[in-house]
Amino acid sequence: MGDPKGFLTTPRETPKRRPVDLRLMDWREVYEDFPRSTVEKQAGRCMNCGIPFCHQGCPLGNLIPEWNDLVYRKDWREAIERLHATNNFPEFTGTLCPAPCEAACVLAINDDAVTIKQVEVEIVDRAWDEGWVTPQVAQTKTGRKVAVVGSGPAGLAAAQQLTRAGHDVVVFERADRIGGLLRYGIPEFKMEKSRLDRRLEQMQAEGTHFRASVDVGVDVTTEQLREEFDAVVLAGGATAWRDIPAKGRELEGIYQAMEFLPWANHVQQGDLDAPPITAEGKHVVIIGGGDTGADCLGTSHRQKARSVTQLEIMPTPPEHRTEGMPWPTYPMVYRVSSAHEEGGERLFSVNTTEFVDDGTGKVKALRLVEVNRTDRGFEPVEGTEKEIPADLVLLAMGFVGPEKGKLLSELGVELDERGNVARDRNYMSSVDGVFVAGDMGRGQSLIVWAISEGRSAAAGVDAYLTGRDILPRPINPTDRQIA
Repeated sequence: MGDPKGFLTTPRETPKRRPVDLRLMDWREVYEDFPRSTVEKQAGRCMNCGIPFCHQGCPLGNLIPEWNDLVYRKDWREAIERLHATNNFPEFTGTLCPAPCEAACVLAINDDAVTIKQVEVEIVDRAWDEGWVTPQVAQTKTGRKVAVVGSGPAGLAAAQQLTRAGHDVVVFERADRIGGLLRYGIPEFKMEKSRLDRRLEQMQAEGTHFRASVDVGVDVTTEQLREEFDAVVLAGGATAWRDIPAKGRELEGIYQAMEFLPWANHVQQGDLDAPPITAEGKHVVIIGGGDTGADCLGTSHRQKARSVTQLEIMPTPPEHRTEGMPWPTYPMVYRVSSAHEEGGERLFSVNTTEFVDDGTGKVKALRLVEVNRTDRGFEPVEGTEKEIPADLVLLAMGFVGPEKGKLLSELGVELDERGNVARDRNYMSSVDGVFVAGDMGRGQSLIVWAISEGRSAAAGVDAYLTGRDILPRPINPTDRQIA
């Protein structure tokens, strides 16, 4: 244990966000630097519990008390070794994960949780700065070839584990750059792409091959895939977005979030001077109150929207845990992200009833009504109808599963009751040699689950190809699996 009295004497402290007026002038990450001495003190708040429930909160099973203690003792080099033992990409989770580990922290029962997420990202950032992160090249090769379809966190985790195990791995990505949603779904102000690029350079140095702008099932047929590779990992994500059946949905100016967000990333990559879909000068309405909606919100602010309103059909969450959200579960409480801090209006318990035509086929307003949540669903409240201006409407209501295109149909994989690709305990689908990891098999979930599933699928592939059991696989007790 680091500081036996740390949790009593040191209050929780996190990095400050840069002033709103300054950060809206750029696309850099929003947080100021965090002094190393402060990080070490924060790590010392960890109580090294006899039963560390933070492990239960983390799908990767990160060795949190161990690297907290190491940081407190200033042994940062060993800390990154313990962190990498369970997590291929702690810079991704350290910036993007909502930190269910902190919700499960024992200290959070009656105090502020340990700043686990911040300690994590500080460890890996220092490791990169010090040159401690180097390629881990396999000493022997198996001669087996594996195709990974999709280059999001699940696909990248699977690919890195399999490459290090000695297999020849090719990652296919239909976008023009590798990274999946990390590249074109996450705004730069949440995670700068330099974090992704340096990991890809490490993976290439280890021997992983990347093929971008390849739509598997179209540019490469499923027959070619099965003939060329000994195993296939499907990691294409849950990219079939949820839509809204309201009147006027066909009007111009209404887009899915993932039709809007990638363009801002293309601009930051230097591909374009300006995005073809922009919030500049417009009244923007975002339908959906989750993380994707917040990404649209922050992007709209930086594009200088005239106004931004975010709609959520669910009621306003409580400020603190309720009896229905007992520790150590992740509480659905009211949160203010950096994007919400930057402006805009949030409306809860409202439902969209109609998109209004300006007379030329473009949306000019949105009609909504307040709703009450009942056992029968959401029921409108009479007399609460109103209309708000909307030149640009962004649908951020989540995803309903993987796309049901040529790839899945021609492979012939079975789907589960939710429309995801079914798999067994080794993450193999109903088709021999075809595995599935991440949202494509689990459904829309967190980045930490994606990395966990990528590692687990890699272990399953390696055992299938070689009969050995050498790759670690996190325990995912809530998996939905086929017999």
